[in-house]
Amino acid sequence: MNTLLWIICSGIAMSLIALIGSLTLALKQATLDKILLPLVAFAAGSLIGGALFHMIPASVQQMGNDISVYVWIVTGFLTFLALEQFLNWHHSHQIEAQKREPLTYLILVADGLHNFIGGLFVAASFLIDFRLGLTAWLAAAAHEVPQELGDFAVLVHGGWSKSGALLYNFLSGLTFLFGGLVAYGVSHSINVDFLVAFAAGNFLYIGAADLIPEIKKGSTLRINVIHFSAFAAGLAVLLTIRLWMTHDA
Repeated sequence: MNTLLWIICSGIAMSLIALIGSLTLALKQATLDKILLPLVAFAAGSLIGGALFHMIPASVQQMGNDISVYVWIVTGFLTFLALEQFLNWHHSHQIEAQKREPLTYLILVADGLHNFIGGLFVAASFLIDFRLGLTAWLAAAAHEVPQELGDFAVLVHGGWSKSGALLYNFLSGLTFLFGGLVAYGVSHSINVDFLVAFAAGNFLYIGAADLIPEIKKGSTLRINVIHFSAFAAGLAVLLTIRLWMTHDA
């Protein structure tokens, strides 16, 4: 399968993940409460593992161990800090009622921008190596599952119809595909390797600044152990994939 087809398929698959929000209609609240934060913990480990074990080493390999790699990592980190600071956007996975105006619209706009950026860097990863692209997609998808569950619930509680929330979440997810196609298009005229280092900064910020604070203060020792184990599992999965890729190379 050629690179463009990988990018298109990954973009469509990421958009379809938005439909997972409909599970909040079928599952009991108690069940959601049990699974959501462990999923967040796993996503945090996957994102940080993706950055440390895959994206940063790939950036150094492509761009050399130059200061520019680390400047792009910091730029990626600061970009998502700016999204939160100036768009009032936070990866909260608490299912709470919100007013439809204007916060729920802001959630869709910010998620659309986030997905567009995600499409850019996943496509750039595929352009380097399809295995790196798959790894980047898997780490991003692990994060999207709990995020979409939370976003869908917030939209419905905020006054959106269930069908409307699903539709607009899906449309917001399509910006991932659009970002991938943009990256592929411009790659013929400029080198997009820097996007992988930029993505590493995104992953580190989301995992460490957004997700870990939500899971590190469990109400009981048992919950803390579950969250820590899920986080470690996310790291372990990405490390295992890295070791497999190195052995297979």
